[in-house]
Amino acid sequence: MYIAQAFKSLHEWWRYALGIVIVFIATQIGSIPFLGAAAFKVMQEGGSFDELSDTNKLMTILNPNLTLFLMLLSFAVGLGALFLVIKFMHKQPIVEATTSRKKMDWGRFWFGFGMIGIFTLVLTGIDYYTNPESYIVQFQLVPFLILAVIAIVLIPLQTSMEEYLFRGYLMQGIGVLAKNRWLPLILTSFTFGLLHLANPEVEKLGNIIMLYYIGTGFLLGIMTLMDEGMELALGFHAGNNLIAAMLVTADWTVFQTNSVLIDISEPTAGIDILFPVLIVYPIFLFIMARKYKWNNWKEKLFGKVEKPSAITTELPTNSFDKML
Repeated sequence: MYIAQAFKSLHEWWRYALGIVIVFIATQIGSIPFLGAAAFKVMQEGGSFDELSDTNKLMTILNPNLTLFLMLLSFAVGLGALFLVIKFMHKQPIVEATTSRKKMDWGRFWFGFGMIGIFTLVLTGIDYYTNPESYIVQFQLVPFLILAVIAIVLIPLQTSMEEYLFRGYLMQGIGVLAKNRWLPLILTSFTFGLLHLANPEVEKLGNIIMLYYIGTGFLLGIMTLMDEGMELALGFHAGNNLIAAMLVTADWTVFQTNSVLIDISEPTAGIDILFPVLIVYPIFLFIMARKYKWNNWKEKLFGKVEKPSAITTELPTNSFDKML
C-alpha cells in the first residue's frame, strides 16, 4: 500500500521534522531573487519598502512574466530540497514517495490533468459567451508565448512541490507514525488549505474561501489514498494551475499573468466557493472511481496502516546518519 511503503525507508519522526525545516529553509532561499528584484524596483522608483509587505502590491511591482518566474522559482528550489531529503535522509526511492506501483503511471497523470483542464476550459468558455461584459481579452502573442514557456516548465514544479510535500512526504510520514489513514488525510488537507492564507484571494473574499482550499486538499488526498499513488493528484493540480495561469486571471488572484482573459467581474463569496467542493469534486471522484474501479472506501480512507511483515527494521546508514 502507498503509505506503508514508507516503512521500507528510514521513518523516525525526527527525520520528518528535520526534513520539513530543510525544505522550508530552501523555499525561503529560493524566494530571495523575487524579493531582491522587487526591492530593487521599489528603490529605483523611490517607493517605500512597506510596499513589499503588501501581497497585492508585491504581485504588481515587476513585469508579470518576471514575477511569475521568480515566484515559482522558490517552489522549484523547495522541490529539489525535498527530493534530496527523501533520497538521502530517508533512503527512499522517489518512485516509492510517488506511487505504490513499480513506476509512475503517466496515463493516470494525464487523465487527472485532462479532466480538470477540459472542465475549466468548457466552464470558462460558457461563462465568457454568456457574460462577455465580465471579461477583457488581453491576448498579446509575444508576452503570452513567454508566459507559456514559464508556465509549462515551472508550474508543474510548483504543483509537484506541494503534492510531494503534502500527499507524499507528510501523508506517508504521518501515516506510518500514527499507523492509520484518516489522520494524515485530515492533517495534510487542513495544512494544505492553511498554506494559502497569505493568498490575495483570502483578503478579497474573506476566510470563507478557505473552505475551497481545504476542500481541494481533501479531494487530492482522497485521490491519493483511493488510488494508492499520487499520479492523479499530480496531474489534477498541475492542470488546474497551468490553465488558470494561462487562460484567465484577475487583479485579486495570486497569479497576475499575461493570460488570454482578465476577469473584471466582482467575485462573490458564496455559491462560487461551495459549488466546486460540494458538487464538482464529488463528480470528479465518481468518474475516477468508475474508471479505476476503486472499492473498499472505508478501509482505504480510515483503515490502519500496518508494517508489512516482510520489511526489516534495519536499514543501512550513511555519513549523514553517522553525523547525527
